[in-house]
Amino acid sequence: MLRKIDDYRYLVPTSHKEGMRIEGLIYANEELIRQIEKDQTLDQVANVATLPGLVGRSLAMPDAHQGYGFCIGGVAAADLKQGVVSAGGVGFDINCGVRLLVSPWSAEEVRPKLEPLLNQLFRDIPCGTGRHGLLAMSGSALDETLKDGAQWAVKKGFGEEADISRIEDYGRIQGADPSKVSSRAKQRGHDQLGTLGSGNHFLEIQVVHEIFDEILAQKLGLQLNQIVVLMHSGSRGLGHQVCTDYLDLMQEGMKRYGINVIDRQLACVPIRSPEGQDYLAAMAAAANFAFANRQMITHWTRQAFERILGKGTLYVVYDVCHNIAKREEHQVGTVRKEVLVHRKGATRAFPPGHSALPSELRPLGQPVLIPGSMGTCSYVLVGTEQAMAETFGSCCHGA
Repeated sequence: MLRKIDDYRYLVPTSHKEGMRIEGLIYANEELIRQIEKDQTLDQVANVATLPGLVGRSLAMPDAHQGYGFCIGGVAAADLKQGVVSAGGVGFDINCGVRLLVSPWSAEEVRPKLEPLLNQLFRDIPCGTGRHGLLAMSGSALDETLKDGAQWAVKKGFGEEADISRIEDYGRIQGADPSKVSSRAKQRGHDQLGTLGSGNHFLEIQVVHEIFDEILAQKLGLQLNQIVVLMHSGSRGLGHQVCTDYLDLMQEGMKRYGINVIDRQLACVPIRSPEGQDYLAAMAAAANFAFANRQMITHWTRQAFERILGKGTLYVVYDVCHNIAKREEHQVGTVRKEVLVHRKGATRAFPPGHSALPSELRPLGQPVLIPGSMGTCSYVLVGTEQAMAETFGSCCHGA
């Protein structure tokens, strides 16, 4: 059923499955395709293509694997008028994301103090299922966090103003409404700021091992043998509960709107419906919680390094989110239009010159952070025009 276009792209034609409204496209080489064909990824790409109001193609990034409804690494864009929003197309860990910090220290300077540094990080940044952070929040403070994200954290002294320009959406997604987040979700998240969580979440001390573009690396503050910190965490129990709550609401909503889906995990509602708007407002609030979470982790990481290594600033290179749905303007065929882009386990990859980037990064393109599995290499890249033309400005979120 797959049609090989070239060494890195495989087309899923609409004839692959009854009900497909658009084609699917998988970015992979032969080795990756063999892995993809072992689970339900291909079926999930095709299933997404049956949803109403999608434009372009149902996409799967190179690290695609089976997920909930959408595959992990799935990207789909919906027309704002005719299209739908799917909680499964965003995922349970809303705005799970990756942040890279660069340090002024070399590997040789850090290695003798690595053990006490790791112990300090473990003390200051809780990890594991259900762990509580160092900061318990009142209800009003939590609502402020849900509205203002990382900007709230910086205002409270947990970071620097310079951090904000190096975070996607400046650390705050517009349209967040804390009243659309259930009391259960707030209860699950109120004491989890500054915690990593479990699963594939991590905080790693890494070394810059290889540079492919000297000029670009220099402009991003990266140099060989430099110690950097990469973190991967999201919206914790709060985001998980938001997804759970709205999946149930969408299941009911589909009956009212006459929507039938090929897989109940693809529960969705029209973007413009009250349920759709409520979900997007709650999703934005959970995303802001995740931005604040990574900002708090950054603050306590800085303190741990200072305790063990002395004075020296850890600068934010960039913070990217995945598991998100965003209103963006893209070229669709011959028309430029605003669409809602679902990125499930995929990250944004905007090109040089894009207005969403801060002025100091605009000439370079958006930094794209791709973590490796434990013990394998992670990568720093930048977005390109080809990504805008082919994938709604998207890239994989895992190496």
